[in-house]
Amino acid sequence: MNWLVNALTSTIGRKVLMALSGLFLILFLVVHLVGNLQLLKSDGGIAFNTYAKFMGHNPLIQTVSILNFVFILTHIFVSLFLTIRNGKARPQGYAYVNNSSTWSSRNMGILGTIILVFLVVHLVNFWGKMKLTDFGIGSYVEHDTTQDYLDLYTTTKAAFQDWWLVLLYVVSMIALAFHLSHGFQSAFRTLGVNHPKYTPFLKGLGLAFSIIVPAGFAIIPVYMFLQG
Repeated sequence: MNWLVNALTSTIGRKVLMALSGLFLILFLVVHLVGNLQLLKSDGGIAFNTYAKFMGHNPLIQTVSILNFVFILTHIFVSLFLTIRNGKARPQGYAYVNNSSTWSSRNMGILGTIILVFLVVHLVNFWGKMKLTDFGIGSYVEHDTTQDYLDLYTTTKAAFQDWWLVLLYVVSMIALAFHLSHGFQSAFRTLGVNHPKYTPFLKGLGLAFSIIVPAGFAIIPVYMFLQG
């Protein structure tokens, strides 16, 4: 962990860690959304269960999954470190707020906290139950009698019949949208991609990404809730 300590002691290192971990998570969101959209197919969950089985047994995907957790923890840890450090640097806050900054950039801590709560709930309700089934704990997950994989579609459909969980997902995706609207372009700028020719494109791409991807995730629980 020496590399992490060294990075945290450097202002540039902290920014680069946030940028790299953020970009990795952005890529993960795309892959995760493509898989989760299989839930919308009218095939009784066959497509989604097949996707889940592939993701759960492919060695490469499992390695990437571990890296994903590492990057999530790194992103959270560095974010908390920066928040605490900045709070100590200006304990009374500013008398004047620079309105040239965006609302999302000024509230990244609040947005990040909402997303963190969502991640905990999400992991407990899905990933945790899937993994703990092997230990006889996650009985909520049922086995398909005709296939050799877990029927995670049924698990997901049942979970999204709780209105409060659907509401949490929608609110969290709104928070994610604002978080991404600032973080997407900020990550590239931190890594030195800041040029009059490319910046407008990245800004537009970031705005489109921050709307389309969270909206895609939010549609899934709403659709399954309405389907009953």
